[in-house]
Amino acid sequence: MKTSDFYYELPQELIAQEPLGDRSSSRLLVLDRKSGKIEHRVFRDIREYLEPGDCLVLNDTRVMPARLLGVKEDTGGNIEFVLMKQISGDIWEVILKPGKRAKPGARFIFGNGLLRAEILDVVEGGNRIVRFEYEGIFQEVLDRIGIMPLPPYITKKLEDPERYQTVYSRYTGSAAAPTAGLHFTKELLEELVRSGIYTAYLTLHVGLGTFRPVKTENIEEHVMHSEVYYLGKEAADMINRARTEGGRIIAVGTTSCRVLETVSS
Repeated sequence: MKTSDFYYELPQELIAQEPLGDRSSSRLLVLDRKSGKIEHRVFRDIREYLEPGDCLVLNDTRVMPARLLGVKEDTGGNIEFVLMKQISGDIWEVILKPGKRAKPGARFIFGNGLLRAEILDVVEGGNRIVRFEYEGIFQEVLDRIGIMPLPPYITKKLEDPERYQTVYSRYTGSAAAPTAGLHFTKELLEELVRSGIYTAYLTLHVGLGTFRPVKTENIEEHVMHSEVYYLGKEAADMINRARTEGGRIIAVGTTSCRVLETVSS
C-alpha cells in the first residue's frame, strides 16, 4: 500500500484554529457503509444513529502540558523540551529543540528555577534521557509552567487548556488529546446513557508519535511508535455484555480502536 494512495487536498480555511463554544455543535460526517450515502450533520445528532444496547468505548486519558520552555544553565540559550515518556520516577525521555549538541551532563532551567533538568543519556533517534529536579509534586510544577503540545496545524494559542481535554478525562499522560471525544458534553453523554446506550472507559496515553509523518512510500515500512494503555475488568465486562446482547461496539476515535484491536481475541 502506497502513502500516495492517501493524498488529498485540505483547504487551510477548513482547519479550525479555535474550538466552538458548544462542543456538541461541531460538524459530524455520517457515512452509510451499505449505500455509500454521506450526510453532513452536527455532532449532537449522533444520538439518532445509536440504538439501545450499543456500547460507546471512550478513552479517558488527560493531556499533560508536555512542552517546557527554558534556558541552558551555562549559556542562557533558549531550549524547548517535549516530554515523551516517563522512564521511572523523575527520569524521562524527552525531545530537545535545538538539541543536536546537548550532551550528558548538560543542565537546563525552567520556570525561573521551579524545575531543573540534567541530561543523562542520548538514545536512538536523538532523544535524551533526563533527570528532573524540583520541590513538591512534579505534576503540580508541570501544570504551572508546562504548555499543551498542540498539533502542528493549530497555530493559534490555546486560551483555555481544559478545552483541549474531554469532559470525561481522568488520567494524565497523553501528549495529544483523543480528539474524537472532544465533541461530547456531559449532558449529551447522560442523555445517551438514559436512552440505553452503554459506556465503557479505557485509558490510552497518546504518544507524540501521533504527530510523526509517514515518510516511507510503502506504508508497511513505517515504524510505528508504542503507547501505554489500560482496559479494566469493568469496561471489559460492559463491552462483552453489549456483544452478548447483540449491541454494537462503537470505538470513539482511533485511540479506543487501537486498544480494542490489541486486546480482542
